[in-house]
Amino acid sequence: MKKQITVVGLGSGSPDQLTLGVWKLLQKADHLYVRTKHHPMMTLLDEEQLAYTSFDDVYERHANFPDVYEEIVQLLIEKVEFLAESEGTAHVVYAVPGHPMVAESTVQQLLSRCELAGIELDVRGGESFLDAAFTALRFDPIEGFALLDAAALSPAQLQPQLHIIIGQVYDQYTASDVKLALMERYPDEYEVIVGHALGIEGQEQILHVPIYELDRMEGYHNLSVIYVPRSTDDALRNRTFERLHEIVAILRSPGGCPWDMEQTHQSIRKNFIEELYEALEALDNDDPQAMQEEFGDVLLQLMLHSQMEEELGSFSMFDVIQTLNEKLVYRHPHVFGEQSASNAEDALKSWEAMKQKEQEEKGIAEKRPSKLDGIPKDLPALLTAYKLQKKAAKVGFDWDDIGPVLDKIVEELEELKKELESGDQDKQAAELGDLLFAVVNASRFIGADPEEALARTNLKFKTRFQYIEEQLRINGKSFDNTNLVEMDHWWDQAKKFNGKD
Repeated sequence: MKKQITVVGLGSGSPDQLTLGVWKLLQKADHLYVRTKHHPMMTLLDEEQLAYTSFDDVYERHANFPDVYEEIVQLLIEKVEFLAESEGTAHVVYAVPGHPMVAESTVQQLLSRCELAGIELDVRGGESFLDAAFTALRFDPIEGFALLDAAALSPAQLQPQLHIIIGQVYDQYTASDVKLALMERYPDEYEVIVGHALGIEGQEQILHVPIYELDRMEGYHNLSVIYVPRSTDDALRNRTFERLHEIVAILRSPGGCPWDMEQTHQSIRKNFIEELYEALEALDNDDPQAMQEEFGDVLLQLMLHSQMEEELGSFSMFDVIQTLNEKLVYRHPHVFGEQSASNAEDALKSWEAMKQKEQEEKGIAEKRPSKLDGIPKDLPALLTAYKLQKKAAKVGFDWDDIGPVLDKIVEELEELKKELESGDQDKQAAELGDLLFAVVNASRFIGADPEEALARTNLKFKTRFQYIEEQLRINGKSFDNTNLVEMDHWWDQAKKFNGKD
């Protein structure tokens, strides 16, 4: 029992573009279906009185294209199955606009569905809208070309060094989405071309417009495309990661920057730390402009270190990104897998469980015999204490509530007082360390990061002390001709103005 669907392309519009082979198939077809009657070629079929069934009524039953295409495919398969059962053989011809393998979702679905259903699928070509576009827009795709779908367009797909044709621009709403995506990569005034009915005599329109006007135009329909000409202007690529990678490679290459060429991991290690702290300052100041700049400086450090390794052949920044992407997906099974997390606490538990599993699979856990291993040695002491206590708490070495923690702080404070009487500075420092460690434990119980808490207090102290300095200036004084009583008075004023916390 033979079951077959032959898909043919009707070309981009003009009857002259229809191949002789396809025309013969259309004439001989006993069961001819067309995706839509809204195509210039349908005039020829009507003139020749070829019988066909269109799927335009399917469009009216659904609110989105994926559902439309799915039903069309289902109806075609059901028709073939019915003919096979009733007649013993089945051959359906399905005609689509343009070329069947270019921007035709139903054909892509048929490719997989027919194989499963035991239906032979024969695809016959036809001139696609791209043929007309290359001619009308006067560019050679060998220079680099991308065909993108307006309905699924994202800025990440846009590469200014390529010629870009965006199809499926059915209306102004779709054009608006295209405009917003383009503005992420190109200046608002960048000139693009809107093409309507390219290659169809008497209907073709080619309009040059700046990007910001794309959704102000009328006349979009199923034969509309937007063409973005390629550019060799590197400034247009400044919003791409590839351009950053290219710049850093140039700086480190022969003929690049002498300073950058001389650097090693160790020589710029301190720069990494400094840039991180400057980024943290921007965060603390809630300064978006400073954040933008400082985050870039941190990223530059990552790029430089990765470039050094790329030159040695060990890894590149793209390997770093791949590793990070894989880690994020692996450690979020509640997002990318079948697990679930109803709140942040559940999500954190899931993360930690996958992290532990990952370390066991990689053999990292075996290299860390102690439960306290895995903490970077260069972390600030307060943060190290915080992480040590968290790791110990995970295996049950912890108090049940904050009461004993506060008692421990009092105990360590009393021990420090005793050592102050001894005059032994080493013992005093040791007791001070014990007191700080106990205070860090209290921060953990109240859910406060000790580094952040102390940073806020440092900023608060700085603000209030600067208020004292300002009052001295206003009163024509300096620290040499004031006293602690007067400074305490201004300090209390600063607390009222800036809050008592």
